[in-house]
Amino acid sequence: MANVTFSRKEFEKKFKLTKEIEDKISLFGTPLDKVGENIVEIEVFPNRPDLLSLQGFMRSFRAFMGKETGLIEYKLKKPEKDYTVFVDSSVKEIRPFTTCAIVKNLKLDEEKLKEIIELQEKLHATIGRNRSSCAIGIYPLEKIKLPIKYEARKPSEISFIPLDEEREMNAQQILAKHAKGKTYAHLLEKLEKYPVFVDSENKILSMPPIINSNGLGKVTEKTKDVFVECSGKNLAILQTTLSIIVTALADMGGAIYQMNLEYSEGKIETPNLKAKKIKCSVEN
Repeated sequence: MANVTFSRKEFEKKFKLTKEIEDKISLFGTPLDKVGENIVEIEVFPNRPDLLSLQGFMRSFRAFMGKETGLIEYKLKKPEKDYTVFVDSSVKEIRPFTTCAIVKNLKLDEEKLKEIIELQEKLHATIGRNRSSCAIGIYPLEKIKLPIKYEARKPSEISFIPLDEEREMNAQQILAKHAKGKTYAHLLEKLEKYPVFVDSENKILSMPPIINSNGLGKVTEKTKDVFVECSGKNLAILQTTLSIIVTALADMGGAIYQMNLEYSEGKIETPNLKAKKIKCSVEN
């Protein structure tokens, strides 16, 4: 179970927090943990990672309240020129899969940036199993030269300025000295090579599942278009995680573009937002 905190101001743009609404929130299956002057805190169960963002919660809660029922269909725009990620065979035994997308026309502010970071961290902690199953990177597209390559390199071949740092560090220094590096170093221990995303100018975007680069991986209020990637060992988990992120960004006003992922075994397009069917017991 995860506790998520939403801005009360943003929440009440959709629903005024009356006693009736507070009761309905708990009846919806998300126990209301706290209502403060500026925040609303709820508990989300592991089977509903789509509720970890305010956008995802409102999408489902509005349906629950009869405001906007039925399956929402999100428009997916086809990949444009160079909207490609080449997945090198060198990551096959490390973190073999990635799912990627581009989202354009965002209008970000301080509150939306907080929401994106909160969603990213909650997904890391829950469905991502503290980044072991899934690590997420979100980048300002205007700073990236497409196409992108996802590959593994020797630690001695990896060097960049980590997010919110001022000096360049190599892979070993990041794992030994950077706060995120020290926290997640165990995910790369005993590996001879580490995964990296690089653009067509050979600039490093990130070293998943540890940290983005400060140059190509820092989203700000000025960012309009973003590149989103999820990496890990289970493609199904990555597909789900990417869907949660891009639909939240679409609910913020963004337009979702698919990307071509070129694996040695063949090509796929992500994200895939086709509805899935599940079987339910009529008796239950």
